Amino acid sequence: MFIPIDRVHEAFSCLQARIVHALEDVEGTAFGRDPWRRADSGGGLTRYCENGAVFERAGVLFSHVDGGALPSSASARRPELAGRHWEALGVSMVLHPRNPHVPTTHMNVRLFVAHGAGGLQDVFWFGGGLDLTPYYLVEADARHFHRVCRDAVAPFGDDKYPRYKAWCDDYFMLNHRREARGVGGLFFDDLNTPDFDTCFALTRAVGDCFLPAYLPIVQARRDTPYGKRERAFQAYRRGRYVEFNLTYDRGTLFGLQSGGRTESILLSMPPTAQWRYDWQPESGTPEAALDAYLLRPRAWL
Repeated sequence: MFIPIDRVHEAFSCLQARIVHALEDVEGTAFGRDPWRRADSGGGLTRYCENGAVFERAGVLFSHVDGGALPSSASARRPELAGRHWEALGVSMVLHPRNPHVPTTHMNVRLFVAHGAGGLQDVFWFGGGLDLTPYYLVEADARHFHRVCRDAVAPFGDDKYPRYKAWCDDYFMLNHRREARGVGGLFFDDLNTPDFDTCFALTRAVGDCFLPAYLPIVQARRDTPYGKRERAFQAYRRGRYVEFNLTYDRGTLFGLQSGGRTESILLSMPPTAQWRYDWQPESGTPEAALDAYLLRPRAWL
């Protein structure tokens, strides 16, 4: 089958530009630009903010790369495709705000194509999602985030939000800690039915819902007062983010296994993080309250 990769390239590139433009308005300054290329295997554009007033670190990346043989992180569920030439396109972003009352967030949308040879057909699949990682949880913010996620995928079937919400809860789980990374959102992968156009439309809807899901939370919490205590707890919880990305995250593993650009891959890491031996928050404090939301998934709507 013919896979219109050029259409996906244009849509994802435009999505990156729209998101960066909106974040620049929030930050009040232009993001950096770092176009890059890999020898004979594509390239991309990294847009970033370091040490900003609102975003201590922000990375919004577009990439379109290819390679000679699918890495194990991409072919684990499809062993019959191992060894095929592949292309991958996507937008991936992580925002680490300065104020601990503003949640960290992640979003990505992507297309993989395993090219056929010797009479074999090309095989495609989409994936993506977005999730919210608060340090000081405001329940209304979590409900808003999930409401926008639900509405984005509602045109594609009533089953999509509960299915992708549950998938997100399961995926963003630190199994070695027995706790969730945050309060979830949407996650899906291996999407290639019923047809290319429907899968592409759903993936675009997920990408397009990021700004209305997240920016109202930033605007509501960016001026909340905080001090050294809140910053120390933020750094402690950011350690969990590092643990997840280096242990479980498919995008990070794929990038490293495929010889990706290390600077861009690790831009998702927080600028500061902290680990404390067997530290437990004091009972009854706002820091302790977060634990109740991370022990098991919750129905927010």
